[in-house]
Amino acid sequence: MIVATTKEIAGKKIVKTLGVARGSTIRARHLGRDFLAGLKMLIGGEIKSYTQMLAEAREEALERMQAVAKEMGANAIVGMRFSSVMIMSGTAESLAYGTAVVIKDN
Repeated sequence: MIVATTKEIAGKKIVKTLGVARGSTIRARHLGRDFLAGLKMLIGGEIKSYTQMLAEAREEALERMQAVAKEMGANAIVGMRFSSVMIMSGTAESLAYGTAVVIKDN
């Protein structure tokens, strides 16, 4: 499945718009990660465990969005975006969304 942040895909024509496809996941911080992150804050630099956790959350949200789009009959998603929001202290939702479409070659 082609996923693009643009409204169009070069060399393709959108023949049908199916609607919004979205996928999300909610992740919670880990006490051990928080402790190590606190230590890292003292010396500065990237908190790699959080970077990895958020990257995994985005990938899962992306995969879920693609599965929803496929169920809708789409072979592409345009206008794709990511969004994150804190749900409660220590948890965050990663959301991937875009317009599910059917495309064909020009």
